[in-house]
Amino acid sequence: MPIDRPRTSADKHDRILDAAIDVFAEKGFHHARISDIAAKAEVADGTIYLYFRNKDDVLITIFEEKMGMLIAGLREALEGVDDPLERVRTFARYHFRQVKDHEALSEVLQIELRLSNKFLKEYRPTRLWEYLNVFAIILRDGQDRGVIRPLDAFSSMWAFFGALDEIAMQWVLANKERKRRFSLDASAEAVADIFVRGIAVNPSAVPVSALGPVAGEHPPDSPPSSFSLSTSTQELP
Repeated sequence: MPIDRPRTSADKHDRILDAAIDVFAEKGFHHARISDIAAKAEVADGTIYLYFRNKDDVLITIFEEKMGMLIAGLREALEGVDDPLERVRTFARYHFRQVKDHEALSEVLQIELRLSNKFLKEYRPTRLWEYLNVFAIILRDGQDRGVIRPLDAFSSMWAFFGALDEIAMQWVLANKERKRRFSLDASAEAVADIFVRGIAVNPSAVPVSALGPVAGEHPPDSPPSSFSLSTSTQELP
C-alpha cells in the first residue's frame, strides 16, 4: 500500500492558490468565499489565514506567482531566437498559447483581477512591468541593430500589450458567454504581422505570416473592456 507524501507548507500554499483559481473562475471574485476555496483545496477554513490575510491577498498572490511563471516561460521561449522581429512574433504566440492552455487562470487574470479595488488602487504590478519590459528590451535591441525604427519604448510596449490583452479578453468573454470562439493562433499571427511590419525599418522586406485569419472566425460582439491592469501615467521601472 503506497504511503502518502506529507503535505508540506509549500504544498498547501500551492493547493490553496490552484483551488482559488478554479473557484474565482467559476463563481467570480466577489461571490467566492474563503470557505469555497478551503473546500476546494481540502483544508480547514482557518488554514487559509495561515497563508493569506484575506481574499484580496489570495488574488494578488495568484497574480504575482503566475506572472512570475509566465515571465520565466517567455524568456525560455525567446532563447535561441536571435532576430528581434521574430522575437516579437514569438512573444505574441507565447502570450496567446498561455491564454488558451490555462483557461481558468486566464479568466481570473483577465476579468476577476480587475474587480479587486485593492489591486487597482493600492497595488503596483511590478510583475506586469517586468513582462512588458521584455518587449522593451527586444525593441531596443532591434534599434541598436538597425532593424527597428526609433520608436518610444514606453508607448510601443503598451500598444503591443494592449492588443494582446484586449484580444485575450474577448476570447475569455466568448467562453464565459458561451459564444463561438475565434482562433487565438490566427490572432497571434495577425497581431505579430501588424506590429512587426509597423516597427520594422524596412517593412516591405518582412514576410507576412502564412497563418492568416480563419474564414468566418471573428471576435464575438461584446463591448471593449473599460478596465486596465495599470495606468499609462506610470514610469518605466
